Amino acid sequence: LSLSLQETMMDHALRTISYIADIGNIVVLMARRRMPRSASQDCIETTPGAQEGKKQYKMICHVFESEDAQLIAQSIGQAFSVAYQEFLRANGINPEDLSQKEYSDIINTQEMYNDDLIHFSNSENCKELQIEKQKGEILGVVIVESGWGSILPTVILANMMNGGPAARSGKLSIGDQIMSINGTSLVGLPLATCQGIIKGLKNQTQVKLNIVSCPPVTTVLIKRPDLKYQLGFSVQNGIICSLMRGGIAERGGVRVGHRIIEINGQSVVATAHEKIVQALSNSVGEIHMKTMPAAMFRLLTGQETPLYI
Repeated sequence: LSLSLQETMMDHALRTISYIADIGNIVVLMARRRMPRSASQDCIETTPGAQEGKKQYKMICHVFESEDAQLIAQSIGQAFSVAYQEFLRANGINPEDLSQKEYSDIINTQEMYNDDLIHFSNSENCKELQIEKQKGEILGVVIVESGWGSILPTVILANMMNGGPAARSGKLSIGDQIMSINGTSLVGLPLATCQGIIKGLKNQTQVKLNIVSCPPVTTVLIKRPDLKYQLGFSVQNGIICSLMRGGIAERGGVRVGHRIIEINGQSVVATAHEKIVQALSNSVGEIHMKTMPAAMFRLLTGQETPLYI
């Protein structure tokens, strides 16, 4: 390792860390890093109308090996706990009023909403398709990531080229999740790898796809009985950038990398960041949201030109 865990921790502000876990002797730490404008397009967060003020971020995953992995993860978790207690105090809530057992009890009474595993295991949603194409012709699709937090992370069909093989087939829809291509599974693979596999089909005349039909918009239902319970995710200019494992947001179907389109029936597409945060912070009971992958949102709203493969 070129960096020690201590140096890495000091390199990332606590609020940029979205995931920490210990697996045996392994410590996994995920953090959000601001990038120069010309760099990675993984997560773009922008204030509506402020095209020149674009901020770009990418997720960095650090993996360390240590005999004290569990202790290190617990220590970082305690830092999050202290930070959250300060947040509660700043909002007039006594942290002692909210016990961990109470929060766990709430979590344990909640079913997974819009459960991927149930949807993906329903044979009616799973299709095996064969698409005909000319040799040397591209498939004519744009794919994006499904969003971290999904049980089966894979790629989503975000756009189809007019007159291209995918569109001509009439068998595919925007939002479909592609599980495999010509027998090669795409589940869990990086976006660039999946794009490379599709580009490699150029000289094929037949392409076999296994897909799961999914709507392009994800519905989310967060059950928050009281303001003292944290939602368990963070938002930057409408884009979900981190998610707490095992929290009520994960139970509700929240996905990292998704753009929030609607909160409780009200569109937030052109809403300022502060108002979105305020709306979420003040919501109790059942919080209904509609989201979609941020990259798909930018394509469908004309903010980006599709690059078909």
